[in-house]
Amino acid sequence: MVYNPALAPLTREEIETVVSLVKSRSLIDDTGWFETITLDEPEPGPTNNDRNAYVCCYERSSNTTFQGLVSLSKNSVEEWRNVPGVQARIVPDEFTYAQEIAKADPDFQAACAKRGITDLSDLLVEAWAAGNFGVEEEEGERIAFGHCWLQNDAGDNPYGRPVANLHPVVDLRRGKLIRIDDYGVVPIPPDTKSISKQTTARQDLKELNIIQPDGPSFEVDGQEVRWQKWHVQVGFDLREGLVLHNIGYEDQGTLRPIMRRASMAEMVVPYGDPTGGNFRRNAFDTGEYGIGQATSPLTLGCDCLGHIYYFDLWSHDWNGEPVFVKNAVCMHEEDYGMLWKYTDPRRDQSSVTRSRRLVISSVATIGNYIYGFFWYFYQDGTIGTEVKATGVPLPSAIEQGRTPEYGTLVAPGIDSHIHQHVFSFRFDMAVDGTKNSLAEMNFEAVPWDDKNPHGNAILTKQTIFETEQEAQREMNLPSARYWKVINENKLNGLGQPTGYKLVPGTNALPFLHPDSPVGKRAGFMFKHLWCTPYEKNERFPAGWFPNQHAGGDGLPSWTEANRSIRNEDIVVWYTMNYHHLPRPEDWPVQPTVYAGFHWMPFGFFDENPAMDVPVSGGHAASVCCE
Repeated sequence: MVYNPALAPLTREEIETVVSLVKSRSLIDDTGWFETITLDEPEPGPTNNDRNAYVCCYERSSNTTFQGLVSLSKNSVEEWRNVPGVQARIVPDEFTYAQEIAKADPDFQAACAKRGITDLSDLLVEAWAAGNFGVEEEEGERIAFGHCWLQNDAGDNPYGRPVANLHPVVDLRRGKLIRIDDYGVVPIPPDTKSISKQTTARQDLKELNIIQPDGPSFEVDGQEVRWQKWHVQVGFDLREGLVLHNIGYEDQGTLRPIMRRASMAEMVVPYGDPTGGNFRRNAFDTGEYGIGQATSPLTLGCDCLGHIYYFDLWSHDWNGEPVFVKNAVCMHEEDYGMLWKYTDPRRDQSSVTRSRRLVISSVATIGNYIYGFFWYFYQDGTIGTEVKATGVPLPSAIEQGRTPEYGTLVAPGIDSHIHQHVFSFRFDMAVDGTKNSLAEMNFEAVPWDDKNPHGNAILTKQTIFETEQEAQREMNLPSARYWKVINENKLNGLGQPTGYKLVPGTNALPFLHPDSPVGKRAGFMFKHLWCTPYEKNERFPAGWFPNQHAGGDGLPSWTEANRSIRNEDIVVWYTMNYHHLPRPEDWPVQPTVYAGFHWMPFGFFDENPAMDVPVSGGHAASVCCE
């Protein structure tokens, strides 16, 4: 697996080139703006070094979304087409635009006055993507559905005092308020405690320093990272955010590929309150808003601690002006406790090594929530993926004395609705090469009979899937189910196919109906595992344009072809669902919650690959007397 400089994120100059080419050829008029300018990744292959950019624009005058391909190598627009019947993502500038439209409308001002709000300067009108709920006047238009909050008195929580049942609906194309969905006045909750201005702080915390006097163990060359025996290339996509390419592990002098590409390809947050306008609370944070565009700059000592290496990145605004994101990706090493240990009681002696992991992470701020996306590389060949969620759990007001039916009372007069955070991770697999297969492992207890006289026998059943519809799977605790990606063409020293095992972690299934408006748009979330043959344009499990889409696109549509996936170039999609009923302890700011899973080598190596991990003394294993 070879480092490919053509996979490096776009530079400022390249973004400016794309904008100049599109505008100079009058491909959009003066009402047009740029949804996405990001790298168009070359097809896999060590000799493919073409440098291209994918561009998506929206033109208000014609209500048209355009897709294009710009060759940065040739300084030319290679492709340009309109995409009928779709809406581009909501971009950050439209959040501000929609709020200004709503606040300037006399009818909206009157609706606020009914609630005692005459000064709108502390009012947050957050414009959510409207989804598709069959509302006739919204069909075919570019719509934002507003939700409202008042800032707390301290000025540090824009969601501190929810304004329930007030929803301005904005036509973003025409720049006007088309209606107000007002479900009745609910008293505004009392002021919320300050987030940043502490009245008292703990005094018993001693200073904690993480030092590496000899520097870190990793090496960085451009976007390529080498650490221990790992090789990985750090990338970025304006929609997906942090992307990892060309992941491989050096084994006895040979760099063995594992994955060509790994990313979080879609994220959906459906809320479970059907009352008032709350049923419209759902967010496709990747496809409707863009994780990459929401990437936050990180600060040493706050977001990252220790000896840190940062990757800077470039984003852009809707005019195509480059936006610099300093310290967008953080990389460091962490001590991770015991790696392996063996104690010989006869000699009262232990052999032990300490574990260390490489951490590559980024953080995205999307409205009330903050998401951290963490990738871990361990010395034994394991790859870990974790999402850390914090921020303000989405609040709504409730009448005093009422008990929430679809959520939790988190503060006086504040209800926070039950919801789920559903992540779809996409892995372009390459375990020891491009031809891979997907296997499922299930375990079962043997009946208590003559063959199992002691009632302790356990059988293992492996199924290798032939087609993509066979591979649409759910977790199963009674059978301790997991999945393996294997290379049937490469055998380890024991004659077994080399492989990697996907170990599920925190998970759930959706509670909304598959035929509900959100269920139809996010059909991928009803299965924990999908597998498809590699196709360059099959990138996003809910399709390229989920904003206001009626549904059915993405994985459910692609897999209707039921293509072969055995001994093919395959992509594995894993759905992780964090089920969240907020707690009083989540207010006013939610302590970080964690959800993750692992890829572990399974027959990839002939033995424990971490037997040579040194310790501080420099020996292969520490021999200790305890």
